[in-house]
Amino acid sequence: MNYISNEDKKWMREAIVEALKAEQIGEVPIGAVIVRGGEIVGRGHNLRETSLDPTAHAEMIAIREASHRLEAWRLIDCTLYVTLEPCPMCAGAIVQSRIQKVVYGTTDPKAGCAGTLMNLLQEPRFNHETELVGGLLQEECAALLTQFFRRLRGR
Repeated sequence: MNYISNEDKKWMREAIVEALKAEQIGEVPIGAVIVRGGEIVGRGHNLRETSLDPTAHAEMIAIREASHRLEAWRLIDCTLYVTLEPCPMCAGAIVQSRIQKVVYGTTDPKAGCAGTLMNLLQEPRFNHETELVGGLLQEECAALLTQFFRRLRGR
């Protein structure tokens, strides 16, 4: 079991803020932030519908922003906080960008690749493995999605 600090909770709450931004524009409420040295270097929220781009996941947007800001594709010494367990595409991008640690809120039973369906983030055959913490502020992160889809079905 990994130790969860108040700092981790603080950054996950920032990811939740990003998820709420997505929800406000009718997107599935998923948010992410990338932190290095106690500061957010990348933010992202789901924009698939808005941008008509299947790769516009919160993690992908945060990774791009962090890479631009740090002027590096290797996001060494960075931690990604995301409200939903990464999918295969995002897990691949996380490995490729060499993110040190991933902290996610709630599991994704349909596409989760940080331990639910498979664990691409800690696959020993890849050239990089990520430290992983799951379930941080799980109830809050899950409630965002549950409430969003409940409202959607109600329409």
